[in-house]
Amino acid sequence: MNNLLNSWRFYTFGQKEYKETMGNLFSNNLRSLYLANTAMAVFVGCFSVYPVISERDFISAGVYLLSALIALLVSIYSNYKLQKEFNNNHIYGITIVYYANIMLFGIYLSVWSNPDKPATIFLCFLICALLLFINPPFFDFILTIGAMAVFFASTIIIKKDNVNIIIMDILNALVAGAFSLFFNWHISKLRIGLELSATMLEGERNKYFDQSTIDELTQMKNRRDFMQTFHRYLSNYRASDDWLCIAICDIDFFKNYNDHYGHPVGDDCLRSVGNVLNNLMDSMGVYAARVGGEEFALLWFEQDISHVDEIILHITSLIAALKIPHEKSRVAQFVTLSIGVYVEPCGSPTGAQNLYDLADKALYTAKGSGRNCAIVSGEEIKEHKITPAA
Repeated sequence: MNNLLNSWRFYTFGQKEYKETMGNLFSNNLRSLYLANTAMAVFVGCFSVYPVISERDFISAGVYLLSALIALLVSIYSNYKLQKEFNNNHIYGITIVYYANIMLFGIYLSVWSNPDKPATIFLCFLICALLLFINPPFFDFILTIGAMAVFFASTIIIKKDNVNIIIMDILNALVAGAFSLFFNWHISKLRIGLELSATMLEGERNKYFDQSTIDELTQMKNRRDFMQTFHRYLSNYRASDDWLCIAICDIDFFKNYNDHYGHPVGDDCLRSVGNVLNNLMDSMGVYAARVGGEEFALLWFEQDISHVDEIILHITSLIAALKIPHEKSRVAQFVTLSIGVYVEPCGSPTGAQNLYDLADKALYTAKGSGRNCAIVSGEEIKEHKITPAA
């Protein structure tokens, strides 16, 4: 078994991936079981009329109706589980009942009702039934062997007076079981291989997408993601949100910092500031991205415009708490930010680039006002300056 497993192309992707993919495909059996049992209930229910019309055989009709009723109940239960939480144990149980019901219908039709004829039709039916689902190899093996064992026992008991038919049925059953296991094995390999390939391709796609939207140095979102998010924020907001806020932040005298401490230390500074800003999404619902060398952009919604000042003060206090030494700063002994904020009513027709430019203009006003401060502006609010606490 291990040699066979290791010969599968997809098994080289890793045992964990194989097990996860098989589990996902096996869980899909629940919908297949619902459809298969529904079809079986209709088919066997219609078929039960035949022995009544042709032979007045009410016993056979009753057995077929019982099989149709079981299929209908299993179909209803499968559909119920599809709407609720389920685990693989439910699927194992429903699958066993499904196969047992096929054995009831098939063996009665081809063995008990026709002891003088080979059971070719039933064996073909059994092969098709076993190929409908993607089962774990060992479970599929147990189902096949169990079905064959029940068939052998029924054939020997019912057809004991006709040795030639017994031998023919046993040989046919062995061939049918071998075909079923062989084809189910290879169909499972193909399905799992395709599923794993699709999963890997999706993973690669997500990886490349992340690489295209993540800033490598700070692991923040980059300018591309910021503009995409900005356009989305302009049109998608909650009814309770009244204001859209955009802030552009710049590390004060960062060129001096780099020249004095060196670029590796400058990179550490960017990472530290970026980490603080990145965590704002979890703590305050503020989206952050690195949009330039030492420039960062923030986006968030507000219900109360007065809360904007609180967020800005909170951000400056977090940066101050880093206490990153900056001997070449002209405004403080530690790293500080200049921030330009522009506040716009949600649903305003102003475009993203215009809003960005207005926030950038507020940033330049903050720099011209002495740095280490924020300028908050907006068409419907009075421009004002926010200075961090000393």
